[in-house]
Amino acid sequence: MHGKKILLFLGIIFLAACSYLQGDKKIERDTSINERTSFNNIFFDSTAIDNFLNRETELKTYADQFQDFYLARNYTYAWFDSSGLAEQAHNFMNLLNNSITQLNDSSLYDPTLFKDYERMLADSGKSLTPAEKLQTELRFTGQFFQYAAKTYKGSDIDVAELGWFIPRKKIDLTALLDSSLRNKAIEPERFVPLNSQYKKLQQALQQFVQLQNTTDNTDTIAHVAQPIKKDMEDARIFAIKSRLIVYGDLATHDSSNIYNDSCVTAVKRFQRRTGLAADGQIGNRLIEELNTPVATRIQQLLVNMERARWLPPESDSNYVVVNIPEYKLHVYDSGKLQYDMNVIVGSATNNTVIFNGNLKYIVFSPYWNVPSSIVQKEILPAIKRNPAYLDKNHMEITGGSKNSPSIRQKPGPWNSLGLVKFLFPNSYSIYFHDTPNRNLFSANNRSLSHGCIRLGEPKKFAEYLLRNDTTYWTSKRIDSCMNLPKEKWVTLSKPLPVFILYLTAWVDKNGVLNFRRDIYGHDRKMADKLFVKN
Repeated sequence: MHGKKILLFLGIIFLAACSYLQGDKKIERDTSINERTSFNNIFFDSTAIDNFLNRETELKTYADQFQDFYLARNYTYAWFDSSGLAEQAHNFMNLLNNSITQLNDSSLYDPTLFKDYERMLADSGKSLTPAEKLQTELRFTGQFFQYAAKTYKGSDIDVAELGWFIPRKKIDLTALLDSSLRNKAIEPERFVPLNSQYKKLQQALQQFVQLQNTTDNTDTIAHVAQPIKKDMEDARIFAIKSRLIVYGDLATHDSSNIYNDSCVTAVKRFQRRTGLAADGQIGNRLIEELNTPVATRIQQLLVNMERARWLPPESDSNYVVVNIPEYKLHVYDSGKLQYDMNVIVGSATNNTVIFNGNLKYIVFSPYWNVPSSIVQKEILPAIKRNPAYLDKNHMEITGGSKNSPSIRQKPGPWNSLGLVKFLFPNSYSIYFHDTPNRNLFSANNRSLSHGCIRLGEPKKFAEYLLRNDTTYWTSKRIDSCMNLPKEKWVTLSKPLPVFILYLTAWVDKNGVLNFRRDIYGHDRKMADKLFVKN
């Protein structure tokens, strides 16, 4: 994937450092900075910024940042000093070059700036006329704003259109530039904490870009009529081994077409990290994943790097993360992963919403207040077919009208919510709950619900939430509360943050790159927004 073909927009993160969140603070001109007090005695007239932006219209979006940055430094130069081109200018150009090379993204390349920089390397810019020096100074600043906006602020798109409802915070690019320059522009990311997934995916991206440049995986491995099992011989095995070698799942190659032990181990590893049942059999789902072009994987990585920039940096707090395409819930305590559990999420027609909230309540032995849409579409037609439907399914009418009744299901092992539910109040009517259909958790595809999230180990989750009072909330008491004739509400002493995410590529706790299918089509929608069409 060439950068000229694909325009990569980078995403925003939740910042831990409040100084880089945009606010309404008015920037005042610091007149104490002058030729006598400043280390840098090069100043320019404030009108130069407007004149520059009138010519360089692509930078006008940063007009406020330009004015604030130079106003705060009383219009002293930032990238030049009395001896010529400053150290931070060289460091920033190295940073740009690395980003362009590693991400294969030419959209960060400003030919005018790079040409001027090459010219200045000979004498640190000493031969430039004052007008040329000022233009280069302002161009450096504009390029930094473009770089930082792409790397940290994100694409200018409506994320709600992409099904993402986690709030995005704005970054103060002016403060970031000021802090970065104080650090000689070596590591701007020091001042904008990123979720670790971003760096991990970036490293994976570099590997896949290299794969695209050095390998040819355009040959398609043919489908099989029956799964290939251990010790079987098949003409496809050599190609499968070659592909597993390329992707790092198989360490050594041999020229045989025998499906041997080492290849079985590699296949199981590949199955696990692509969300397939790790049975070691070579079926058509596995072959489809192996046939996925490197260019497609690169785009998938870019899309998820965008999402990773929207995530908060890891903290030492307690929180819960559900990754929808992974069908997993992850529990973090004091910033450390405690355990994972399987979950069932919304179907393709009833998407689970991507958002965050605070888990506040446990409801043991819950009633299920049937949503009106389900009443109309499913319950009322069932009653017409069988008048005893409500009694048979332990349901009762609690109000409403004949044509639009309010219906709830009584607590018990038959209840659609199971024996316990967990509420984090939100406008999407999404919550965690148990389910009587335990067999569904063994399914490979677990996008089956109406939108809420079913937990594979609900009692374990309840025990975790109530772990600070084990004297009262014993295992036996929790079991008892899960089998009451009426529901029992418990309010948590401290709400627990919950993040419902959608990542189809990520690096797990063992450093293994994972891919999952785009079950809701969100990757495709985001790609349409992010990438320039040929």
